Amino acid sequence: MTILYVDGDACPVRDEVYRVADRLSLKVFVVANGSRPLRPTGRPNVEMITVSEGPDVADDWIADQIASGDVCITADIPLASRCLEKGAKALSPRGHHWTEDNIGTALAGRAVAEHLRSFGANTRGPDGLTREDKSRFLAALDAAINAARKPTARRMMIPPGGF
Repeated sequence: MTILYVDGDACPVRDEVYRVADRLSLKVFVVANGSRPLRPTGRPNVEMITVSEGPDVADDWIADQIASGDVCITADIPLASRCLEKGAKALSPRGHHWTEDNIGTALAGRAVAEHLRSFGANTRGPDGLTREDKSRFLAALDAAINAARKPTARRMMIPPGGF
């Protein structure tokens, strides 16, 4: 069964995730460090996980738990990459699907921005989410869940010389 993992530190689409999970009867783990308390939702299918403070502690928890057929919602590109390595789907809060085809470029762009910041360059963060962004996210989340639920096709290996 597909499980949704939410990188809960500053995730702007938690309510949208909860509504989709309720509609599809999916389990949700919202994971955050102790710096921002998570408010309980009162939903039986949503579990709030508070991990200790520290860099990447929430990411590590998600990466350790997630499996093929699950979906992670995160703006954290390295976490998205780790989830893809485990066979899971990864989606940004803006509805961008992270894939094996685009994650390398995203990681490289992140590294360049980090390098520029180390020299004092001002690289600003993304604008706030619009209604259109949330709508795009909901459509992308439905697509990611549907893709995660499909069994992966196995290639048929033909031995040398045929059958």
